[in-house]
Amino acid sequence: MKKRLPAKYPSHKASVQKLKEAAVVDELSGPMVRTQIYLNREEHAFVQREAKRRDEPMAAIIRGFIDEKMEIPEDAWANNPMLTPVEHDPNWKGHEDAGINHDHYVYGCPKKWIKVKGKYIEAPPLPKDYYKNRASGDAYDKMIYELDQTK
Repeated sequence: MKKRLPAKYPSHKASVQKLKEAAVVDELSGPMVRTQIYLNREEHAFVQREAKRRDEPMAAIIRGFIDEKMEIPEDAWANNPMLTPVEHDPNWKGHEDAGINHDHYVYGCPKKWIKVKGKYIEAPPLPKDYYKNRASGDAYDKMIYELDQTK
């Protein structure tokens, strides 16, 4: 059997930078998860300069950048072009209820909403044998067609 060599442990002297990083605790999110990232030389130099300029550890600088990206801007809902109403197009020829009955027009499913007396209401529930009994399905579809004013 081979003779075991004594274990060699690193010295207990830690750099000031490591002590600063170890002291950083986020009180809101609890314990931190240690991770490793690869940076190219320019990115590393940039983060080092920022850390030196702010007198903070590199890890704190990177966490700050991540926190900035995670924040939702104040005007995210106010100035969002996806939330603005679409201009009226007089030449548009489509179904008035295409947005709420999308599955009906795209996949042929029964309508979920019908327009009765100028208001959209939920369509009556499907009969239990709607898909199995052709006559039952046809009768339901005819009833919906007669009730629905968007025809």
